[in-house]
Amino acid sequence: MTDHTDRQHNPFAGEKKPSMLRRSSGNDYHARRMYMITITTANRIPWFGRVVGSTSAPSASKDYPHIELTPLGHAVAHCWYDIHSFHPQIEVILLQMMPDHLHGILFVTEEMSLHLGRAINSFKAGCNKAFRQIILHEDRPAFNKDLNPDNQGRSQLLWSKGYNDRILYQQGQLNRWKNYLHTNPYRLLIKREHPEMFKVQRSLVYGNTSFSAIGNRFLINYPDKKALKCSRSMTPGGIENLRQACLRDAACGTVFISPAISPGEKTIMRALVNGGFPVVFLQENGLTELAKSGGKRFELCAAGRLLILSPWEHHNERQTIKRSQCLELNELAQTLAAL
Repeated sequence: MTDHTDRQHNPFAGEKKPSMLRRSSGNDYHARRMYMITITTANRIPWFGRVVGSTSAPSASKDYPHIELTPLGHAVAHCWYDIHSFHPQIEVILLQMMPDHLHGILFVTEEMSLHLGRAINSFKAGCNKAFRQIILHEDRPAFNKDLNPDNQGRSQLLWSKGYNDRILYQQGQLNRWKNYLHTNPYRLLIKREHPEMFKVQRSLVYGNTSFSAIGNRFLINYPDKKALKCSRSMTPGGIENLRQACLRDAACGTVFISPAISPGEKTIMRALVNGGFPVVFLQENGLTELAKSGGKRFELCAAGRLLILSPWEHHNERQTIKRSQCLELNELAQTLAAL
């Protein structure tokens, strides 16, 4: 449901604000689905442990970054793996504890009578019992496992409100989720080693435009910059000739700037990245305070080889970029290259 249609259904609804905690309006949370769940502690307090290890250690070694759990962290992990005992339709696939949050993968194997959110609230309530016993040294009876929605506020003792879910849609997505969970401690240590590369910066004004940004903002100060633009009508041979020319320029110190919209732009920007050269990427969707660069972008940010800029506000809904936005982003690339 779009923001416009939402207001049509509810004439008293205000402007829809971006939220990572909002449920997908088109999804049936009773049905057979697989989810990646993220839940954070209230005020992001690191109750669950600390990440240790070395970012230079091989991924299979004991020194690869991992979390050392506190007693409360162990109790929360136990509650997570115990979800299946109370909700047999939910299979626990994986869990990655972090100091102030957790990521987990759940598989709803068959239709459930209750909403997934109620099972999550049951889990949170069980964790609250452990929190009271271990941290507050209290001993109260556990809440009912099938919480009444009117009592959901009681589940906020340890946790922040709500949860984030991602829904499995594509082939290969599950393996990417598993890799994301496995490398979470590694990425946290990398961010601690290079904090300036992962902090979202706002109101950076270049030319007459204000941007949100993440990555190495000093790339925009390079003396030699070029905007990369390829027409969709460009032939494969033309793209290849331009690719080779861009690689030669990059080897001489030129930084390329592009929204990477057309197939040719994507091909050449990918070649520049694979060649080890820094790039500036313009994107349509704005950056939130908790924006994260995943996968290859994470590695590039850590190495100082990427700057992501957006001139617009963030939106949660998947949107097709408009032609007018494509033109504007390409114009901005030209402006930035001329600075």
